[in-house]
Amino acid sequence: MIERKPGWLKTKLEIKGDYSKIKQIVESNNLHTICSSGKCPNIGTCWNLGTATFMILGDICTRSCKFCATKTGKPLAPDRNEPQKVAESIHLMQLKHCVITSVDRDDLPDKGADFWAKTIYAVREKNPKILIEVLVPDFDNIDDHLQVVFNAKPDIFGHNMETVKRLSPQVRSRAKYHESLDVLRKAALNGLITKSGIMVGLGETEAEVIEVLTDLRHVNCRMVTIGQYLQPTKNNLPVNEFITPEQFEKYRKLGLKMDFDSVESAPLVRSSFMAERSFISSEFQKSQAK
Repeated sequence: MIERKPGWLKTKLEIKGDYSKIKQIVESNNLHTICSSGKCPNIGTCWNLGTATFMILGDICTRSCKFCATKTGKPLAPDRNEPQKVAESIHLMQLKHCVITSVDRDDLPDKGADFWAKTIYAVREKNPKILIEVLVPDFDNIDDHLQVVFNAKPDIFGHNMETVKRLSPQVRSRAKYHESLDVLRKAALNGLITKSGIMVGLGETEAEVIEVLTDLRHVNCRMVTIGQYLQPTKNNLPVNEFITPEQFEKYRKLGLKMDFDSVESAPLVRSSFMAERSFISSEFQKSQAK
């Protein structure tokens, strides 16, 4: 177990720019963000830039993954006004690209799929020019539930692998490696741009990271993020290794050689970090290839 963080992982929260505005909009609408619930190290950077990753369906997850800081337990009933609140908040922030995620809701008959669709529709109705990126759970890989979300047509459909195949059973409480790949495969077959992310520093090897990237390309995943796992609380898995910036750069170059449209790979990268930049970059690369 490693306890001391290297210099490249040390961040300082700076409150400037739009930070206070974002905080006020989120709190006044009783909304949740993965920025705060997930103890994201980039909260200052993103909120200062005027963006946040909204977390719908409450802040209590029905799963207890060993890497995650989100509360686990019995969730409250979904707030039926939340889709409109998220849509209005995005409008107030004047965002061009929004990111929405959620806790797992295995307690609901459809795992929250209909609520997800209602949120996407509400955001697009209030913000017709917005690019909507979603980071969804696996909905137990049930076709009917997934199709409800596919039909809402988010611009980017994200679902994280989280880690390599060998470590997946001990890192994730319910989700399965091959089912997550299948979720992404089905989304791509429905014409959606797909995105996934993994954490490193949990004891994986370089060969195992390459295996994940290869598997993702086989299901036509087009965007990927790779970031350092950081232990959010003492109850979560310890860090096995701090991966160097040089190794992250190696992963980035490997991913681009494997023909991903976009690869964000650096110690503090998270699923939604600089999401708008990643999408613009991937679209530029596609246009250059034509």
